[in-house]
Amino acid sequence: MFDLDGVLVDSEQLWDQARRQVATEHAGRWREEATAAMQGMSSPEWSAYMRDTLGVRLQREEISDLVVQSLIDHYERHLPLLPGAVEAVRRLGSRWPLAVASSATRQVIDTVLDLAGLRDMFQITVSSEEVPRGKPWPDVYLEAAHRLGCPPESCVAVEDSANGVRSAVAAGLRTVAVPNPEYPLGEDVLRQADLTVTSLTDITVDMIDRFDDRRGGRFERRLDEEEIESFPASDPHSDWAGPPD
Repeated sequence: MFDLDGVLVDSEQLWDQARRQVATEHAGRWREEATAAMQGMSSPEWSAYMRDTLGVRLQREEISDLVVQSLIDHYERHLPLLPGAVEAVRRLGSRWPLAVASSATRQVIDTVLDLAGLRDMFQITVSSEEVPRGKPWPDVYLEAAHRLGCPPESCVAVEDSANGVRSAVAAGLRTVAVPNPEYPLGEDVLRQADLTVTSLTDITVDMIDRFDDRRGGRFERRLDEEEIESFPASDPHSDWAGPPD
C-alpha cells in the first residue's frame, strides 16, 4: 500500500503553499506548527483546523475546495513525481495487488494516478476523507486492507511522514519508511518502521519477500487507542479535537 503525498509525488510543500495562501487571503493566522499538524489529516480535519485554529473566515467545504483546486491546477501544469515512483509501482505491482491509502482527497488521488498513467496499477484506492478518522489513526489502512480482502498483517505500507508511519503501524501493517528530507522523521518514529530506505528505488520485490523473516515482535499486535493518543505534539490531535460531528 502506497501513501500518495511525499511517496509518489513531491507534494508536501505544494499542500503547504496552497493552505498558507488560503489562510493569508481569508484573514487566517498561520502558526509555525500548522504544517506538521496538518500532515496526515483528512480534508474534513485540516479544513476544520484551518477554520477553527488558524481563524480562516470560510466554511470548511470552501477551504477544502480552494486548496484542492490550487493543487490540481499545479499538477495539470506539472506533476512532480518522485524519482523511482512509477518504476516502484510497476515493479511491486507485477507481484502483488496494490492500493493507495492517502490523506489526499478522492479528486487529488484520481488526478495524480491518471496524469501519471498509473490508475490501472492499483486495485483499490482509499482517501482518508472516506473513513471516520485520518492519520495517525489506522482507519484508512484498515479500510484499504478490507477492500483488498487481505488481513492487515499481510500488507506492507510505504510511508514518508510521522503520522503516516504511525497510522500504518497502528493498523498492524509492516511498514517501510521513505523519509522526506524536508520533514525528517524522529528516531521514535523510525524505530516503529520495519525498514527505512532513502528512496523508492531501494524497494525491491526481494526486499518485501524477506519481511516475514525479519518481522519483530512489536508488529504482532496493533497499537491501541491509548497509545495513539499518547503521540507527541506533532500529532494533529494533540491540541485539537477534530471537526465537529
